[in-house]
Amino acid sequence: MPKKKTTKPEANEAAEKEENTSAEQTAEKEETKEVNDKQSDSDYEKLKKEYDTQKDQFLRMAAEYDNFRKRTEKEKLATYDNAVAATVEAFLPVVDNFALAMASSADVSDDFKKGLEMIEQKLQNALKQLNVTEFGERGEEFNPELHNAIARIDDDELEEDHIVQVYQKGYKIGDKIIRHAMVQISN
Repeated sequence: MPKKKTTKPEANEAAEKEENTSAEQTAEKEETKEVNDKQSDSDYEKLKKEYDTQKDQFLRMAAEYDNFRKRTEKEKLATYDNAVAATVEAFLPVVDNFALAMASSADVSDDFKKGLEMIEQKLQNALKQLNVTEFGERGEEFNPELHNAIARIDDDELEEDHIVQVYQKGYKIGDKIIRHAMVQISN
């Protein structure tokens, strides 16, 4: 079969078809690209929201853990202080009786008095090692959170609401009161 020669109008038509096809393909590609871009933007927004949610949950969990750790540490210290306070409270009558013995030791021999002073010093050192401090001295200002006032008396030497006499010393560990001081205060 002989080859058919294409004429110019047919060639132009073929070229136009190719241009139209490539223009249509380009338009389709652009539409597809726009759809993909919109979908990508939508996917990006979804991922960003999910990321923000996960990040927020992580930060909340980290803060919750930190609070738990701090609370546990405080509870551990409080447990220790409570145990020490209970132990010291059991020994306070002995300390009180020892203070009474020291106050009435004027009529005993010097060796016996020296022995009592040494024992008292050891008791005070033991309390100090446990971070126990005593309070309630004559002349201190009355504080109802620390002192139990059992009487009021006129005293010209002291201002109003100051301790005149201490019947029983108070003890505390840090801010925890082991025993309130029993005192007499001035009018």
